[in-house]
Amino acid sequence: MPLKAVILIGGPQKGTRFRPLSFEVPKPLFPVAGVPMVQHHIEACAKVPGMKEILLMGFYQPHEALSRFLVSAQQEFKIPIRYLQEYAALGTGGGIYHFRDQILSGGAEAFFVLNADVCSEFPLQEMLEFRQQHGDAQSFVILGTTANRTQALNYGCIVANADTQEVQHYVEKPSTFVSEIINCGIYLFTPAIFQHIGEVFQRNQQELVLEESSNGWQRAEVIRLEQDVFTALAGSGKLYVYKTDGFWSQIKSAGSAIYASRLYLNQYSKSHPERLAQNKPGGPIIRGTPLTPAAALGAAPHGTGEKWGGSGDPWAGTSPDLRSECSCEVPPLTQLPSVAGNVYIHPTASIDSTAVLGPNVSIGEGVTVGAGVRVRESIVLHGASLHDHTCVLNTIVGWDSTIGRWARVEGTPSDPNPNDPYAKIDSETLFRDGRLTPSITILGCSVTIPAEVVILNSIVLPHKELSRSYKNQIIL
Repeated sequence: MPLKAVILIGGPQKGTRFRPLSFEVPKPLFPVAGVPMVQHHIEACAKVPGMKEILLMGFYQPHEALSRFLVSAQQEFKIPIRYLQEYAALGTGGGIYHFRDQILSGGAEAFFVLNADVCSEFPLQEMLEFRQQHGDAQSFVILGTTANRTQALNYGCIVANADTQEVQHYVEKPSTFVSEIINCGIYLFTPAIFQHIGEVFQRNQQELVLEESSNGWQRAEVIRLEQDVFTALAGSGKLYVYKTDGFWSQIKSAGSAIYASRLYLNQYSKSHPERLAQNKPGGPIIRGTPLTPAAALGAAPHGTGEKWGGSGDPWAGTSPDLRSECSCEVPPLTQLPSVAGNVYIHPTASIDSTAVLGPNVSIGEGVTVGAGVRVRESIVLHGASLHDHTCVLNTIVGWDSTIGRWARVEGTPSDPNPNDPYAKIDSETLFRDGRLTPSITILGCSVTIPAEVVILNSIVLPHKELSRSYKNQIIL
């Protein structure tokens, strides 16, 4: 079956919560787990059998970085990839309606629509199989997942028939609890969706006739799939929800990018093991989840001078005799080349062998990491330099930034509640009670941090050269 995919990438006035990082590159090109955010979407789409073309849609002006990315992505994935520029922000439905002829060209029988600011396992093939088993050939599918009752209010909420999974009711960001099933921003449509979007467009035009003072085309063209289309389709027998148990999160802020990087790095062990750094002689020490003796004899928790035991039994699955024979001191981690943490290191990066990286670390192109450096839960971008014995925790280090010797740059993670399996990352409020909300630390492009200072829970705008320590501040 001929298929296409549309990835909605937004535009420059969107993604303001991603500043100052979005000053340098369009948000969809920001590196998450070592590759541009939108590349994860493209990789998932390219794997679907029958995929003929991938369309990126947004209202960014022609951009050199975006053009280079499209060329390289086409070469890598061997599939046509084009960018369609909207003349204004047309909403999630207005854009695909405006370019409906481009989407339908080539006889596509169905097409995916994916929001660029989500990270997911992208179960696209499963959605296709689900649609074949539910409804008719003209039915539509929303990808859904489960959230807790409180956080569900921040998303589109779906009430579905427990047996057929038909969407009976849809409410975008309700004021009171409606359902724990939320909209993931990933859809499977047939060309019939344009009839429903067209009805909204015609209704908007009719309202314009009655309201001559309104601003013309903008009211008619701006169409939101969630509020304008899904609410009307609910209960019609045309809209279904496929619920996934895989990981999913929004990427609205810089803090959520670090969490998304962790999710993708975890997935790499199955999907792209070649992207994960491994411990090897002469290389940096990679910190991550250790192997248990049941998995590999001789592996040990990371660190040195420890013995097996303590809370949780790493010897689960081994015999008492083996436990007795191997109750020895644990060798240093550098002697355990099979133990790999969730760390991405670009091939051009220069990492000292005494640096300790991970878990959840992404090191970009041309980065220099000196002796004794510790990096954890962080993204270090192209050309940055971490001098000897620096400590970088829960931080995004901007392009070409420099952190001096013995400096400490640290933020506060904004992870979901680990004790709640359905918790999602909260949308961060920059200020709370007149104060900057503690969050990850962000260093913009070409920031210089001097030696022996501490930068805590702060945002540093590009091209700043600091001279002292800062805490809970935005440095303009």
